Amino acid sequence: MREIDEGLILPQTIGEFVMSLISVTLPDGNVNEYAAGITCSEVIIDVLGKKNGCVAAMVDGHERDMSYQLLDSCMIEGIKAESDAGMYILRHSTAHLLAQAVVELYPNAKPTIGPPVDRGFYYDFAMEPLLESDLKAIHKKMQEIARRNLTLERVELDEAELREHFASNPYKLEIIEDKVGAGSGSTIYRQGDWYDLCLGPHVPSTGKLMFCKLTSVSSAYWRGDQSREQLVRIYGIVEPTKDALKQTLHKMEEAKKRDHRKLGKDLQLFHIDEEVGQGLILWTPRGAIIRQELQNFIGEHLTRQGYSQVFTPHIGKLDLYRTSGHFPYYQDSQYPPLVEKDLMRKLSEEGCSCSELSNLMKTGDIDGYMLKPMNCPHHVKIYASQARSYRNLPIRLAEFGTVYRWEQSGEISGMTRVRGFTQDDAHLFVTEEQIGQEVLGCIELVQIIFEKLGMVDYRVRVGLRDPDSTKYVGDPDRWHKAEQACREAAASLGVEWSEEEGEAAFYGPKIDFVVKDVIGREWQLGTVQVDYNLPERFDLTYKGSDGELHRPVMIHRAPFGSMERFCGVLIEHFAGRFPTWLTPTQCHILTISQKHTDYANHVAAKLKENGIRVEIDDGDDTIGKKIRTHRKLHPAYMIILGDGEAESNTVSLRGRNGDQIADIPLDEFVRDICSEITKKSAKPSLV
Repeated sequence: MREIDEGLILPQTIGEFVMSLISVTLPDGNVNEYAAGITCSEVIIDVLGKKNGCVAAMVDGHERDMSYQLLDSCMIEGIKAESDAGMYILRHSTAHLLAQAVVELYPNAKPTIGPPVDRGFYYDFAMEPLLESDLKAIHKKMQEIARRNLTLERVELDEAELREHFASNPYKLEIIEDKVGAGSGSTIYRQGDWYDLCLGPHVPSTGKLMFCKLTSVSSAYWRGDQSREQLVRIYGIVEPTKDALKQTLHKMEEAKKRDHRKLGKDLQLFHIDEEVGQGLILWTPRGAIIRQELQNFIGEHLTRQGYSQVFTPHIGKLDLYRTSGHFPYYQDSQYPPLVEKDLMRKLSEEGCSCSELSNLMKTGDIDGYMLKPMNCPHHVKIYASQARSYRNLPIRLAEFGTVYRWEQSGEISGMTRVRGFTQDDAHLFVTEEQIGQEVLGCIELVQIIFEKLGMVDYRVRVGLRDPDSTKYVGDPDRWHKAEQACREAAASLGVEWSEEEGEAAFYGPKIDFVVKDVIGREWQLGTVQVDYNLPERFDLTYKGSDGELHRPVMIHRAPFGSMERFCGVLIEHFAGRFPTWLTPTQCHILTISQKHTDYANHVAAKLKENGIRVEIDDGDDTIGKKIRTHRKLHPAYMIILGDGEAESNTVSLRGRNGDQIADIPLDEFVRDICSEITKKSAKPSLV
């Protein structure tokens, strides 16, 4: 038996009662024995020391507070603050800290919900509107509470106790009504005199939350419903250390400089107009060039890989989406169905309420149309429009198809979260034997795109089904086959990849590509999905070599994903300084004086003959002012023309970094820039 100073808590005898021992398995496989009732914190300190950097523990695969008592033998691992799980807990705990600070400063404020999000946290309050300047005082109060080092205590309450605790907060009561089963209870977390409804886990004490910063304040609707109360939403960030917070704040400053919403306006790439609608993008001529170049680029590879272009309508009948499974299961994220005028008039005259109408649609008693949330059911119908043979497979159908999703107002953000977006969508209909090769072909497209755009830092995430969830449709054996195909494809890529249970689409597993941009932010971009279920739901068949009918497998793929989102990410990744082949106007020709206009027109004509996009400024501004004006639009090159250039048929180039090269023969420059565009180099390289 180990000695006490080695960390073992020996059994204690009280009267005739002997405390039992439990076996605790550590991450390295070693097994220690402790007295039942020992806490996670005590075990982790015993194993890793007091300065272990853990904020919680994983016990038999479940996240637990450090104060959680171990009563039975188990496996335990500390959750480091800097891990994904640890950051989630830090953010969630800091949201509680924020709520406590707000309530201490504004006693009439009603906390509602405060979840962690990808890059921080927020909390919504029912209170009078706040200004950005108010955040300083709130942050100061948060620091004060953090320094108190208050213990976060988990308390279990029954339903009656919950209602008593939150009797003065109608928002919490509504959550209790919706989320807590009748007669059951839940938990609160208490820190000092303040508490909140929560399942946890949380950090051990507020002292772990010193390194936080409030970033912005906005408004949001309760539960995202525009018919409900408008709330105050406060955003913030937190990091485990002072240095990490400093680095994050630096990245945020860089991100502000690269914000696609600002750059998109400055570079005249897109416009959002309230009269058109939130989340609906107007592509301007300059932005349309980038989008079209991307489409042309991938179009070449689609032709090479044997895809056929198709076009489908923007709406479809409800029955189509009932069969696919999109309606009514995803009704909340879709635009309301459209009902024919005569039927709507008849229902109105009969006194049909909105809820009754919704129920009639759900049950299929009446039909209607939907703005399409997905392209896949339309492509399925193209496949089903004629008899197919194994000799025809694989069939690859591609479409730049626009789809529509009802995103909540508070979630809409520039081009990266919109209500109408165009997918570089394709659906492949294959035999089971063809799955592996076709998935690899889809992945090749994604890799080609990333290479040409200099996005070399990425990882792969395989989304699998949660076997305990009911949201997934289809035969488990087929799910297993599809998941294995995705695993094998991901493993073949030679990059970091992981499996994430519960992240599959409802109809099949998927491979997502998560790209890290130049300032370290991650974006989920391309996706490939294997689907046994839609062919089953739509009764798709092909005649096999045996003369019998067989079921094809369907592969969904979108290398760009959403064109809007992808372009928004590109704007920020490049900070508006696109590769030459993507730049809206590749060359800006600036004359030193108006007497050089004729030569400028000659140079422009030569470039245009070779498909190069050109803009001329032959105005009477000084050359210095012209340079300052035009560099704001980030052309690949500025061409400076004066007497020397006109006399020698040359050009002088100025790059984005301010470097210059003089007296380049015009023909040589045309040849070199054409080569750079053809190669699709990731950045301009002639200067």
